[in-house]
Amino acid sequence: MTEIIVLGAGMVGVSTALALQEQGHTVTLLDHRGPGEETSHGNAGMIQAEAMEPYPLPLDPGTVLAIAMGRTNDVAWRLSGLPHFLGPVLRYARNSMPKGYRANVVPEWAGMIRRAQDDHGKLIAAAGADDLIARQGFRKVYRTAKGFDAAAATAERYRAEHGVPSILMDGRQVAEAEPALRKTLAGAVHWTSSWACRDPGGLVRRYADLFMARRGSLVLGDAMSLERTGAGWKVQSHNGPITAERVVVCLGPWSPALLARFGHTIPMVFKRGYHRHFRVENGPKLPMMDVEMGTFLSPMVAGLRVLTGAELGPLDMPPGTRQIDRSTAAARELFALGDKVEGPDWVGTRPCLPGMLPMIGPSAKQDGLWFNFGHGHQGFTLGPTTARLLAERMGAPVSR
Repeated sequence: MTEIIVLGAGMVGVSTALALQEQGHTVTLLDHRGPGEETSHGNAGMIQAEAMEPYPLPLDPGTVLAIAMGRTNDVAWRLSGLPHFLGPVLRYARNSMPKGYRANVVPEWAGMIRRAQDDHGKLIAAAGADDLIARQGFRKVYRTAKGFDAAAATAERYRAEHGVPSILMDGRQVAEAEPALRKTLAGAVHWTSSWACRDPGGLVRRYADLFMARRGSLVLGDAMSLERTGAGWKVQSHNGPITAERVVVCLGPWSPALLARFGHTIPMVFKRGYHRHFRVENGPKLPMMDVEMGTFLSPMVAGLRVLTGAELGPLDMPPGTRQIDRSTAAARELFALGDKVEGPDWVGTRPCLPGMLPMIGPSAKQDGLWFNFGHGHQGFTLGPTTARLLAERMGAPVSR
């Protein structure tokens, strides 16, 4: 019998399996798809050393009204989804109040971000994945002077409070750094310490290969089949049932549905994102976030990835095209996009807890049930770090 089953083979789940394996545990990693084929595949590929503060909910009336009226592209919503997200969003708003946010959320979050690159770096080296990583940072660009001035003030605050380096660039400097730009911009903040991955799903697969090379077991199966069996746990794989003493839930946005069967009510804000790939001869030299248009441009193996902001709604909400169409139009204003790479638009969901901190640790209701999910926008960045934190709490195997 395996000691621990890890449910979910995204960045968080694969990293958790590796961290527990390093502790000496016998681990089986289970997912219904291959490693890195869900949310971990579709993100911007950033390992964000600058992301010292998680995204609070905007509380100023002007921004709230713009979101409510559908004027922004960074946050979208549909009336049909309102009953599903209103309660968690109100909790999110309470936790976004400046005093509590600064005192209770930011310190713990920043501590995890500070160690994220070291934790990734060990795995990147061991997995032979340096070819997927660029370490030149990324740029947040601004179309208006008002937006750039506010960003410059934030960058200076981050330098003073968190020690995060950055370079402020005026419009001329941005144009010189990005000669293929088709539009004059007000300025940019170059966050120099972050890393970019040109194939996020591929990096997760490299980590999974490392786990298997170290004699870990990776199986296909149904995580939702989890049930208690005696003092342990059982889940159905394609090759039959697997039992273990303990199980770790790393299912991202699917975690609350599973855990509801075991007495846990977990409010979650589901933030959907979309992306498309385009063939581009002369695209951005570095990943670029067009902040005021809610659009991210990330050079990938498959082409230039155009990504959206967040769409609020239930997990099973049918896909839409409004945000990705707007982001595509914004990207075309900046660069000469070629043909769209064949295939449907990618859709995935960020698992955001109202408290903005991931849920890491044991269940208070079920012996042997452990959690590692709810990383919001930073599961790709924080996966190895929260995995190590969880492994430290679970401890080494008990001698028998």
